[in-house]
Amino acid sequence: MSCEVLPAKDVPFSGASCAFGVFDGVHEGHRFIIERAQEDARARGRRAVIITFSQDPSELFCPEARDKLMGNDERLRALAATGADAVAVVPFNGEVAAEGPDAFLDGLFAQGAPATLFVGEDVHFGRGAQGALADLQTWGSAHGMEVRGVPLLERDGAPVTSTRIRKRLAAGDVEEAADLLGRPYALEGRVVSGRQAGREMGICTANLSVAADRLVPADGVYAAYADVQGARCKAAVSVGVPVTFEGVTESTIEAHLLDFDQDIYGDALTLSFVRRLRPMVKFASTDELVAQIQQDIARTRQLP
Repeated sequence: MSCEVLPAKDVPFSGASCAFGVFDGVHEGHRFIIERAQEDARARGRRAVIITFSQDPSELFCPEARDKLMGNDERLRALAATGADAVAVVPFNGEVAAEGPDAFLDGLFAQGAPATLFVGEDVHFGRGAQGALADLQTWGSAHGMEVRGVPLLERDGAPVTSTRIRKRLAAGDVEEAADLLGRPYALEGRVVSGRQAGREMGICTANLSVAADRLVPADGVYAAYADVQGARCKAAVSVGVPVTFEGVTESTIEAHLLDFDQDIYGDALTLSFVRRLRPMVKFASTDELVAQIQQDIARTRQLP
């Protein structure tokens, strides 16, 4: 059965086991909470429902931030793929953000509260993030809803959080980020016209344009997979400004797609980062740069 992604007002919560959160990245810690709701639903013969917002609240409060692990559409698709029966999407805007904790819950569950609600034990909600787990449990007790705070999943002695993943990506450690996410970190966008420097060196690249609020891994060269036109191939990806071209070009995400020669300008392209090959390095000549790029391509070809 496919998972429905619906406005929250159209989802019956009564009698359901629900997981509630923003879930930016839908990482291993998020799935740990969602799986508790799904296990409870299966054990009790209930529907498993994920409740989330239409947009990350940070988009409203910090519009200049560039640290999202997923676009909202990507996030909803990933939540729908977890195996829940439905994803209930709560519109998030200034009016909702101004509601106190009780008012928010009164509105969300106006047609009936879930039987059980699973949240991370560090949950905060309502105006100014005033509401915490204890407030949620108090409201739940008064409305026949059991609230279970789920301890944060830990890896290597520290909680798996979106903040931890952001720090690893900012350091270029895409391998640890992938371990915490449960999959390689991916950027999706459109292929746009670039500076054509690669073509001039005989190495064609696709220049990826991504949403301004997306977190881009640290500058460097990466081995990745590219998904485009329904095909998947390996890709050597340069992120940032090549030191050789400092002052000549702006920061870019350029991907050389191995064994792929189709025209993809304007097409959707997703890059999944597997391994950081090296930092940006200044080369004495174009020949040295080309030789290094060929080595990067050779190492990328070794991906499984």
